[in-house]
Amino acid sequence: MSRADEDEFRAYVSTRLDPLRRTAYLLCRDWHTADDLVSITLSKLYRNWRRALGADNLDAYVRGMLTNAWLDERRRPWRRERSTGEVPDRADLAVGEPAVGEREMLLELLGRLTPRRRAVVVLRFYCDLSVEETAQILGVSTGTVKSQSARALETLRLLASHHSALDSGR
Repeated sequence: MSRADEDEFRAYVSTRLDPLRRTAYLLCRDWHTADDLVSITLSKLYRNWRRALGADNLDAYVRGMLTNAWLDERRRPWRRERSTGEVPDRADLAVGEPAVGEREMLLELLGRLTPRRRAVVVLRFYCDLSVEETAQILGVSTGTVKSQSARALETLRLLASHHSALDSGR
């Protein structure tokens, strides 16, 4: 990589690192894993910097790399969660500011979506991508993005109403 390319890469990374970390966190719900995903994505981006510059939308190209890295990690057998007989201690969401509780609830609900639906929701509504951009990143049709979005939002509504019913029963 030439010195000019390296400088351009560093400038890009310095302005996009925080949004990439937040997007990765929304996908995987763990800051350590999010940092790993960003690291994987940036190392691949560095190796393919010239090709990435040829993309119509560099940010969408990088978000696609990030999403694919996350989906690849989710497919690895050692990443699968194992259920245990013990429930971990957990802070009560009612304690603290309401916005924090709502944010935590949303993150919890996002975590209950399938990985593909979570990716669609994060890309469409957090990254504010169009249906077409999301479809391109995920390598699926626009119809698939629309149906997955609709199903994911319906699932989130049901989960949220169930969560609200549980909270009001306390």
